[in-house]
Amino acid sequence: MTLHKILKYVSIVIGVIGLILLGRILAEDGDAIVASADLQNSLLTPIMYLSYLVLLVVLVLVGIFVIKGLFKGDIKTTLIAIGSFLAVILIAYLITDGSQMTLKNGDILSASSAHWISAGLVTFYILAGIAILAMVISGVKKLTK
Repeated sequence: MTLHKILKYVSIVIGVIGLILLGRILAEDGDAIVASADLQNSLLTPIMYLSYLVLLVVLVLVGIFVIKGLFKGDIKTTLIAIGSFLAVILIAYLITDGSQMTLKNGDILSASSAHWISAGLVTFYILAGIAILAMVISGVKKLTK
């Protein structure tokens, strides 16, 4: 059997199990689930473990195919892409600052955590801007041809 067929059957089995677990949750009353810890454990815990399993499988497969692609492809291009991504994170970290703050629930967010959150947001904004700019440039190039 090829890997594609095996993964197809595994995904069908996981999908059916997920539908059965979802059906169990939908068959119960929402208020009863909120009120009963035993009901939460019996209904929600299995679907959470199934979600963890799916996440683990996806991460393992992505890791395998990335490593496989690195050995087959051009490692220089991959390293340039990783370096560029790390440079964007470094730039975002350097241009942001963080200060200790009190959250709405009374917890205290450390200055370091606030700094990393700010850097994460700025990283997202930079990458989103690059993506939008790339789409605009691509569209302009298509229009000029």
